[in-house]
Amino acid sequence: METKEFDQRMVRLRERHEQLLARKNSISSGWDNGLYDRYVNPVVARDHIPLEWRYDLSPETNPHLIERLGVNAVLNAGAIEWEGKYMLVCRIEGNDRKSFFGIAESENGIDGFRFWEEPCEIGSQGETNAYDMRLTRHEDGWIYGLFCAEYHDDSQPKDPSAATAACGIVRTKDLKKWERLPDLKSNSPQQRNVVLHPEFVDGKYLLYTRPLDGFMTAGTLGGISWALADSMENPVVDEEKVMDPRVYHTVKESKNGMGGTPIKTEKGWLHVDHGVRNTAAGLRYVLYATLYDLDDPTKMIANPGGHLIAPLGDERVGDVSNVAFSNGMIAKEDGSLFIYYASSDTRMHVATTTVEKMLDYVFNTPADPLTTDQCVQQRLELIAKNRDYLEGVREEIIEKGM
Repeated sequence: METKEFDQRMVRLRERHEQLLARKNSISSGWDNGLYDRYVNPVVARDHIPLEWRYDLSPETNPHLIERLGVNAVLNAGAIEWEGKYMLVCRIEGNDRKSFFGIAESENGIDGFRFWEEPCEIGSQGETNAYDMRLTRHEDGWIYGLFCAEYHDDSQPKDPSAATAACGIVRTKDLKKWERLPDLKSNSPQQRNVVLHPEFVDGKYLLYTRPLDGFMTAGTLGGISWALADSMENPVVDEEKVMDPRVYHTVKESKNGMGGTPIKTEKGWLHVDHGVRNTAAGLRYVLYATLYDLDDPTKMIANPGGHLIAPLGDERVGDVSNVAFSNGMIAKEDGSLFIYYASSDTRMHVATTTVEKMLDYVFNTPADPLTTDQCVQQRLELIAKNRDYLEGVREEIIEKGM
């Protein structure tokens, strides 16, 4: 490629990239459930990654301006408010399948996300892959990042797909310098979706875990569990107790796991977690909400039935189809709530609502009654309630032309 062609291609790449980063987002007009807003565009996707992370920009060593280190997807981001801005610590999956972390920053949380100059350097414990970081601003003064550290299972040397997952841990004071701590030690050989509670419980660190079946409290079906650790410098948990079990023929029948760090509200700890069920097309991941007691964050006090967010439209298509997955929320002082979620392991979205609406939702949405007959009865009761109400305001409705 001649110098002029190289320069022209460079200009096109930069113009196209800048147009994407500057693109405004808007609320989707095709969605209205009264609870949260969806948006037309993803907030972060593959093409948001800086050109300098993907291309060798030197005409001497890359005369055709070919992408050398491609990026396949941006997904499953931890979220935190930092110095008045919205920060996503994104899982970035390269074309080589390895994931790493990079921070994207926005002024308003719904568009304009731009990555910092370089990816995060978090250190290594010898893992092959690292992904899905949850961020917790803990009352001990640190910001912790808990993520999945994946290792090859060396007990099966002839199986290149054999892997074990551990909870990797880092901490920081500024989101720039990360201190790697030892991986979490538990009685389970696998740990995914581990989240740190933001406050001490009985002077200890409360960890939400998901041990493998058979390595938790006897007689349970498994699910989201909790355990206490004396220290994060030497993170060890012993007994893991199930607090949110899997349930037959629900959105969390196959498995469930923590989303982001719970949000503290005046009425309890708000969770947005993921549930998985099997379908003829494979596993379906959705998000669901629950509320836990302020004084005992392992005690569920509200459990609305069904999913909160499921993949919709184009969100259903991607590397792992039919998936909505979250590991980060941001609650603002004004009560607004930003739920960041990935669709189909491919790109990041945001749903915006308020803490007030979410509390209304968790307390006043009926729980799953677990059988078809009882679900029908729920709807009949709602229809009858609406019929009685509409009869009482019929004349008013006619006058208003509704």
